[in-house]
Amino acid sequence: MEIRQPIHSDHMRTLDTEGLRRHFLVDNLFQADTVTLTYSQIDRIIVGGIMPVQSAVTFAADLARHTGTDFFLQRRELGLINIGGAARVRVDDVEFDVGAREALYIGQGAKELAFVSVDSNVPAKLYFNSAPAHCAYPHRKVSLAQASPETLGAAETGNRRTIYKFMVPDVLPTCQLSMGMTQLEPGSLWNTMPCHTHDRRMEVYFYFDLPEQAAVFHMMGEPTQTRHLVVRNEQAVINPSWSIHSGVGTQAYTFIWGMVGENQVFKDMDHVPMTALR
Repeated sequence: MEIRQPIHSDHMRTLDTEGLRRHFLVDNLFQADTVTLTYSQIDRIIVGGIMPVQSAVTFAADLARHTGTDFFLQRRELGLINIGGAARVRVDDVEFDVGAREALYIGQGAKELAFVSVDSNVPAKLYFNSAPAHCAYPHRKVSLAQASPETLGAAETGNRRTIYKFMVPDVLPTCQLSMGMTQLEPGSLWNTMPCHTHDRRMEVYFYFDLPEQAAVFHMMGEPTQTRHLVVRNEQAVINPSWSIHSGVGTQAYTFIWGMVGENQVFKDMDHVPMTALR
C-alpha cells in the first residue's frame, strides 16, 4: 500500500509538475491478479483497483496493519464500480454478480472478500474507494438502471453529461462514502464547469474510456491559484477539500467520482464564478 500525506494549499503553490504528480496522481491501478491500494491521509480515503485474470483476488490479512485493525473492513466501508468484464464478488458467505458499469457497496465488518472474473479473456476491472466507517450498513449491488441519473450541461458549452449517482443517500445508506460515474456525450469535453469546492468533503476523480493518444487536463488548486495535471486513461487524481476539481479532455470520456467527508448532500457545493478563476 502506498501512503500519501496530506498537503497544505500554501505548499501546493510551490510544486512543479513532478511534485503535483507525486502528491496527487494515482496510476497503475490495475495489475493482473492483485489489488493495488493508495492510502491518502486526506480524510483517510483508500483508492485502489482489482483485476482478477487467472485467479481470485483477495485482501491479504497483512493489509490490516495499515489500518490498525484485525481485518481490512473492521472499521471501514468500501464501494466499487466495474469498468471491465463481468465479475463475481464474494463478501463473506454472499456472492454478487457485478457486470460492466455496475457498482457494489460493501459495509463495515465484512471479513472475507474475493474477486474473480467470469471470463479471463475479458477481465473485470474493479475500481474502488474505501473510507472509515462507524457503523454497518447492508452490502448492496447497484445497477446502472438503479443509479440516480441526472443529465446536465449543453452541447454549446461543451459539457453535456449524465451523472449516475450509485452511492448517495437517495439510493442507499453509507457512513460517509459517496460514489458515482459521469459520462460525457460525444463532442463534450468539460466536466464540472463552472467549477466548485466543498470544504465538507474531499473528492477523487478516476478517468477512463480514453484512447491511448487522448488526455484530460485536470484542473485543481485554489480558485485563484489553479494548477493542472495531464491525466491518461485509468488514472485518478486526489483532490483536497479546498481544491477545485474540473477537467477538459481532448475528446469525450467517462470518470468516476468518490467523496469522503461529513456531508453527503450531492448538491452541497461552493460554486466558483468563472470571473474569479486565476
